[in-house]
Amino acid sequence: MTATSAGQDLSARFEEEFGSAPDGVWQAPGRVNLIGEHTDYNEGFVLPFAIDRTARVAVAARQDNTVRLLSTYGDQGVVTTSLESVRPGTAKGWTKYPLGVMWALREQGIDVPGIDLLLDSNVPLGAGLSSSHAIECAVITALNDITGAGLEAQDMVLATQRAENDFVGAPTGIMDQSASLRGSKGHAVFLDCRDQTASLVPFETEPAGLVLLVIDTKVSHSHADGGYASRRASCELGAEVLGVKALRDVEVADLAEASGLLDEVTFRRVRHVVTENDRVLQAVELLAGPGPGAVGPLLDASHASMRDDFEISCPELDLAVDTSRAHGAIGARMTGGGFGGAAIALTPVAAEQEVRDAVAKAFAGAGFTAPDIFTVSPAAGAMRIA
Repeated sequence: MTATSAGQDLSARFEEEFGSAPDGVWQAPGRVNLIGEHTDYNEGFVLPFAIDRTARVAVAARQDNTVRLLSTYGDQGVVTTSLESVRPGTAKGWTKYPLGVMWALREQGIDVPGIDLLLDSNVPLGAGLSSSHAIECAVITALNDITGAGLEAQDMVLATQRAENDFVGAPTGIMDQSASLRGSKGHAVFLDCRDQTASLVPFETEPAGLVLLVIDTKVSHSHADGGYASRRASCELGAEVLGVKALRDVEVADLAEASGLLDEVTFRRVRHVVTENDRVLQAVELLAGPGPGAVGPLLDASHASMRDDFEISCPELDLAVDTSRAHGAIGARMTGGGFGGAAIALTPVAAEQEVRDAVAKAFAGAGFTAPDIFTVSPAAGAMRIA
């Protein structure tokens, strides 16, 4: 289904549910982070790309302060509230994401009206593919158009980050929104999280005879839980002890000295971030030169670092990575915040089916829930589609 036809279908569904046509339909993609995990809130480097799985919202402005929200999945029904009632701690479930965006925009003085909104999404939930940010980016793109606010991409990135941090309660950085809002077909987004400088890096697997497999372990995760927050706190402690603004300012060559200043756990957290930043920079150089076939070892090293130093993997993710590598993938790593979610495996086309079969068999043998395995390609960022 094309984006246009999907937009028309959602528009028709909106009219059935709310009794009138929407002002438009907007979509924003989920993302896969090729490399650069937990570096974003340390003012470092990341290399995500927008994927061909999207959240779509049909939206109509209202003449009053009522907000009505409906999703095509689940059985929650229409959730009705008012603009005055939209405050941190008041929203539940998926409605936190559109309401958080509305709150953040109103907090910065933008005159957001009451709205009717219908959400549809095919970004897998809880898989580490940023389904929540896809919703937020679709909503802020819609509201930017509807209100005529004239926000640039970097403004929308910061507004959605505020929604995540202060409304949803998840201490996330700016990577996911940046990929969703700035993505481009056939490219990854090389993002400097200190100053939001972004550039597009060619990342096309097909000409290289490769596919990028996503292995959704079905182990759900939540950024608002303690694991993510404790890792961030460790990074902040490490930066404070080392006397730097952020771990971005620590080089690989500084790690020997850092090991004598930090406790063992904090040092390992710091070492992951510092070496991961270096891996991102190496990956950008390789993609611009020899191409995607050269980045496999960096993916492997990234996973080992997250497993051993940052300790955010889980048995299912490790099994997905190890099995993929043993059956032909040239590189594999967990992707996303960790504690569940998905792994990625950069795989020769000729080995794709073998990797799929082997991972499915390994999960069954371990008694794990069957994984969902699919390919993704770098896709365009947020846009209006109807």
